[in-house]
Amino acid sequence: MASLKELKGRINSVKSTQKITKAKQMVAAAKLRKAQAAAEAGRPYATRLSAVMASLAGKVSGDSAPKLLAGTGSDQRHLMVVVNTDKGLCGGLNANLVKEARLQARKLMAEGKDVTFFLIGKKGRAPLKRDFGNQISQQFDTSEVRNPGFEEAAAIAGQLVELFEAGKFDVAHLVYPKFQSALVQNPVTVQLIPVPAPTTAVSSDAVVEYEPDEEAILEELLPRYVRTQLFGALLEIAASEQGASMTAMDNATRNAGELIDKLTIQYNRSRQAAITTELIEIIAGAEAL
Repeated sequence: MASLKELKGRINSVKSTQKITKAKQMVAAAKLRKAQAAAEAGRPYATRLSAVMASLAGKVSGDSAPKLLAGTGSDQRHLMVVVNTDKGLCGGLNANLVKEARLQARKLMAEGKDVTFFLIGKKGRAPLKRDFGNQISQQFDTSEVRNPGFEEAAAIAGQLVELFEAGKFDVAHLVYPKFQSALVQNPVTVQLIPVPAPTTAVSSDAVVEYEPDEEAILEELLPRYVRTQLFGALLEIAASEQGASMTAMDNATRNAGELIDKLTIQYNRSRQAAITTELIEIIAGAEAL
């Protein structure tokens, strides 16, 4: 049984931890508002860009279609672009993203496809390296940047387009969390390259003539679409990280409070037992005299 001194030390230690988790929760809550607003503000732009691309892609087909839209003509080599956080203490967010990437990769490998990984963020590297060590082709470090934004998204998109143009892969998939609330961040997988052809084009009765032609516009628009998708993923991971961190720290603070209560009860019982023992010894000594 632990001594009174040990119990008191444990209580003080847990109280110190509780202060840290409470402070972390408040910091995450403050950052979440800004990150959530940025993620939600970026979604309409991506939606509108997809609509414009749908209007143009419907007018281009065959050999005239840019490579980013038409693809290489094969789907044998797949690249998984996995977006993780650079910091921990955010619950199961990174574990869920790794689980989603692992599931999609093994599904493709079961179909006989070749799978490689392009990793963004530090926290998902170790578990993926354990399972797919020889299949990690590229890594992009965002840990030195306080708030990764469009500049980092453009750099990542540039690397991906270069790899695609060099024939390193046929299809790229983007794995990232979709922020819904502080409690829910669902990992999703979307095709990034070649840019998926829209299933429905924007309906319009007007006759539109483009200058320059559709192919030239798509040559400029498709890389911008890839950058926008990656930028949106970085915004979503930032909001998801703060939401998951706030929830995890709230749970940790509650658990610390419950542990403090249990340790306090144990301390009081031990202290009372020690006092009772001393009283019995005093009374027995007095009676002996």
